[in-house]
Amino acid sequence: MSATRAEVAAVACAELFRGDGEILVSPMGLLPSIGARLARLTFEPDLLLTNGEAYLVDADGTIEGWQPFRKVLDTVVPHGKRHVVMGANQVSRYGDQNISAIGDHDRPVKQLLGVRGGPGNTVNHRTSYWVPRHGKRVFVSEVDIVSGVGYRQAKGFPFHDVHRVVTNLAVLDFGGPDHTMRLVSTHPGVSVDEVCANTSFELHTEGVTETREPTGEELRLLREVVDPKGHREREVPS
Repeated sequence: MSATRAEVAAVACAELFRGDGEILVSPMGLLPSIGARLARLTFEPDLLLTNGEAYLVDADGTIEGWQPFRKVLDTVVPHGKRHVVMGANQVSRYGDQNISAIGDHDRPVKQLLGVRGGPGNTVNHRTSYWVPRHGKRVFVSEVDIVSGVGYRQAKGFPFHDVHRVVTNLAVLDFGGPDHTMRLVSTHPGVSVDEVCANTSFELHTEGVTETREPTGEELRLLREVVDPKGHREREVPS
């Protein structure tokens, strides 16, 4: 069975959690949630998933335990034992993220969510980003407001780890010179030139590979168990 672009992106989101082991994951958004559940059902069975409030759940949503948010803040967040996948209205080449506002801070053109948990997440544990529409408005040289802390401001925070960015076109990380953004892989059918043309700054492109496609079992799980109604296809059209 051939995979759609959405299914490739879902597997790329699942791969964000490879090697995490028994750690609390907080995937914000549809594709990150699908990816986290897929990872739990396949190569990372020890992941701790939450329902976004106070329960630990398995990949089917069955309640496994009670984890009130205050306890998360006290026992998990400050010790690097969490992996959050957030959205981003802007991401800079050094990993700064903006979900607060577009334009000048004193008089923004557009008001967004505010910084929310971005600062705490990025300095306390691993954080990745999901961007469903890869474009120059998102991938900017400098963000208008720093919500999530990138690599230039991260000195002195032992658990700071901006891990990867998954988009509808590619997978990126910050393995370039001085922790600048690097193109890790392009999704099948996407060229390096296409990704670079949709990015406002120069990407490090040495050693780019192709994002892996789902296995037959992963496709079955995606289509029959994790997302049988195909919501993924609306977020990332083929």
